[in-house]
Amino acid sequence: MQSDGLNGHRVTNPVIFDISPMDTIALSTLKRKKASNITHQWLIDNLTAASSTNAAVEGDDADFSTATAATMTLLGNICQISTKLVNVSRTADTVRKYGRAETFAYELAKKTKELKRDVEARILSVSGSTIGSSATARLTAGLGAMIGTPTGTGNRVIAGSGTTTTVPGYAAGAWADSVDGTAGAATALTETHLQSALEAAWTDGGDASLILCGPFQKSKMAGFAGATAYAGFYNPQAKAVQGAIVGAVDVYVSSFGQHKIMLSRYMPANRVYCVDPDYASIAFLDSFKFSKLGKVGDGERGLLTVEYCTVSDSPNAHAQVLGLTSA
Repeated sequence: MQSDGLNGHRVTNPVIFDISPMDTIALSTLKRKKASNITHQWLIDNLTAASSTNAAVEGDDADFSTATAATMTLLGNICQISTKLVNVSRTADTVRKYGRAETFAYELAKKTKELKRDVEARILSVSGSTIGSSATARLTAGLGAMIGTPTGTGNRVIAGSGTTTTVPGYAAGAWADSVDGTAGAATALTETHLQSALEAAWTDGGDASLILCGPFQKSKMAGFAGATAYAGFYNPQAKAVQGAIVGAVDVYVSSFGQHKIMLSRYMPANRVYCVDPDYASIAFLDSFKFSKLGKVGDGERGLLTVEYCTVSDSPNAHAQVLGLTSA
C-alpha cells in the first residue's frame, strides 16, 4: 500500500481504470483511401440488363442507331474536420501522479481514442452531408444516408409499417439525411427482413459479407430458426469435457453467401447494415495528426485533427433494414 496519497487519501493501486469501449469496427474494417479535395468524388456505372434475345443475322451490317451513350454517375461526399483539444496546466504535470508518468501524454492518448470514436459514430450514422460555410462546419454523410441511393430504393428494407420513411437521395453534391418516418409502428427484426436485404444487394451485384448491428438487433438474430436449432449445451466432438452454451450468432449463411455479423456500439439502434467491404471505404484528406500549440499562460496545449469522408463506392452493393424496434 502506498504510504501517501492523492489529496490526503491512500492509493492502494496506482493504476487508472477506464472501461470506456474503444472498438471501432468501421475504422478497423473498411478500406482506407486518399481524398484529394474537400469534396471527394467517384464514378459509378452499370451494365445494361442481360438480354436473352440478343441475336444477329449472319453477315448483317453493324447498326448503331440504337446504341446508347455512356451512363456513368458522378458521386461525392464532403470531408469533415474533427478535432480534440489537449490542455494541461504546468502544475498538473509537476505534482506527483498516480497511474501515469506524464499528465499531458495521458490526456493526449485519451483524446486520441475519443476522436476515433467520434469518427466511427459519424461513419455509421444516418446523417447527410453539407458543404458548410465560413461560420458552419462541413459534415460528411454516414453509411445510413448512402446505402440504396441514388439509383434506387430496393436496397432499403423497411420493417415497420410506416409509409413516411424518408428516401435519402443525392443531389447537388450532397446526401440527404435518412430519417425514419413517424407513421405506423416499428417491427422486430426477422430473418425474412435480413434475407430480403441480402438478396437486394446480391441482385445488384454486391456481396454483403459484413453485417453491422447494435446489441439489440444481434440478440434478435440469435433467435432466428437456424440459430435456435443449435442453441443450448454443446459438447465438441462428443468428448467428455465441459461444454459451452451457444446463445449467439457470429456468422450467418444465406442463399447469397456467408456473412460475418459484427457488433457495433455506434450503429443506429433501429437499423442493420449489410455491407460489401469491397465497395465501402473511408477517404482521408488528412489523417490523424497532433500539433503542439504555442504556449499561452501557465500550461501546455495541443490539437488533434482528422479530415475524412465516408465513401460508398457503389451504394447498391449494400443494403439496410430500417424501421426496427430497438428495445
